[in-house]
Amino acid sequence: MLKTTWEKVFEYASMPVHGTLSRKLRKDVKIQINEGEIYADATIFLGEEFIRITCKKGEEAVNTYYDWTQLASVRTYSKAE
Repeated sequence: MLKTTWEKVFEYASMPVHGTLSRKLRKDVKIQINEGEIYADATIFLGEEFIRITCKKGEEAVNTYYDWTQLASVRTYSKAE
């Protein structure tokens, strides 16, 4: 399992949220997991056995959970310099 590698990718793309174990995506960074939905302005929780991505859809907060062992790819998007 590549959990340590995936954790580094998520840490690169985000920054800690003060007072919590969650991380907020950095400004102008988007993330895509397993070629699925592209998340922008999302909060990430890196648990021992799962990852939770929280984003707003209108008036709702939507949580999507991923199993560490099921990660095949993580893609980040940012502005080219």
